[in-house]
Amino acid sequence: MNWYITKIVFNVSDERNPSATLFDEQLRLVTAESAEEAFIKARTLGLSQEEIHYRDTVKTEKWEFINVSEVVPLENLKDGIALYSHIHETKETKEASAYVNVIHQKAIAIRLDAGAAQY
Repeated sequence: MNWYITKIVFNVSDERNPSATLFDEQLRLVTAESAEEAFIKARTLGLSQEEIHYRDTVKTEKWEFINVSEVVPLENLKDGIALYSHIHETKETKEASAYVNVIHQKAIAIRLDAGAAQY
């Protein structure tokens, strides 16, 4: 068996905010004999997780499976290997600065959460 990273994509619609279009991209680790089998396993996972959330018997949020957008084989599982890479391109210096700031804020939040978990 081989390990694969698969990306499954959902469209998330919320009746409380019909103008918003949200997509949830999830990276899932699967074992399979081939990339084709990994694709099928990822599709099965996505389809099995389509759901509608209700609040007071009124449909509020729907998760609709779109498809599998990536299947990446992992050669070896070992400490420090790259599992996934995505290049974020910006056109303006302000956007690049804002992106770097968001990354720093996320790192601070992770450190604070980890520190709080120790106590």
